[in-house]
Amino acid sequence: MTHRASACGKIILLGEHAVVYGFPAIAVPVRELRAWADFAESRSPFRIEAPAIGLDAPLEDLPAEHPLAFCVRRSLEILHTTLPAGCLTVTSEIPVASGLGSGAAVSTAIVRVLASAAGQTLPPEEVSRIVFEVERIYHGTPSGVDNTVIAHERPIYFRRGLEPQILAVGAAIHFLIADSGVRSETRHAVGGVRERRQADPARYEGLFKFIGDLAEQGREYLESGDPEMLGRTMFECHGMLDAIGVTTPGLDRLVAAARGAGALGAKMSGAGLGGNVIALVDPQRFASVESALRDSAAVAVYRMALEPSHPPLGGTEPLPAA
Repeated sequence: MTHRASACGKIILLGEHAVVYGFPAIAVPVRELRAWADFAESRSPFRIEAPAIGLDAPLEDLPAEHPLAFCVRRSLEILHTTLPAGCLTVTSEIPVASGLGSGAAVSTAIVRVLASAAGQTLPPEEVSRIVFEVERIYHGTPSGVDNTVIAHERPIYFRRGLEPQILAVGAAIHFLIADSGVRSETRHAVGGVRERRQADPARYEGLFKFIGDLAEQGREYLESGDPEMLGRTMFECHGMLDAIGVTTPGLDRLVAAARGAGALGAKMSGAGLGGNVIALVDPQRFASVESALRDSAAVAVYRMALEPSHPPLGGTEPLPAA
């Protein structure tokens, strides 16, 4: 028997880096990009295949700290099931080290497919908890954003120490995601910000607060369905991320290109020092903005949309307690 599960990517709309220090962030699912996990039962010992990273090995040969192996072992522990015989194959269309949640999406797909093979269904909050543990291997001190938004596949308002909230979307909002082609490890970008904050805590606290305030404003515009104001907030946030030292000339060039072609808003997204720019675009301008992004050295451009959703406008829906 063969089992299959998938998980979406994610992108941070507002609040990156500041969220690590207790300020709010908004992350949204990228349902158009997915990771897949296939489990084929057999009589052979459990093995993991991940062609994109050249992995093809029995689980027992992989060290405890290997992220995929850890995810498998932890999932089976939570599921209270014995190790099945078969082959787990992982594939993904989400670029790695680009701020789109590739690692968390792969982990989420693995948890889901193993639950399916065990004849069980784990609630999103349980999936999120397992994936967060894997994220610690990838990133050291993850914010918890990636695992939460990907496991629930809904827009999320996140603030450390508080229960995440699922956000309403008041109107259809359309985006282009431009891949700069420069890969960047989250732990390096986050570590650099931490060092600079330690050297100048008052300045960075002020910058983080400004980014957090923009995230609060962005939540209001997202829920009320105001793409123009949301776009302006994105432009402002990019300037703040530049101030904390995580943008690059290439990312700045992509933001400027999107703005010049008529995007309502644009900013880098994620850890920075590479990765992606997200642009809020009226669908009638998709072609011109996409062309401008490609002319400014984007190696790939993806379309995504947030559709109107409940809970009702002006309200939020708390997630189940962890």
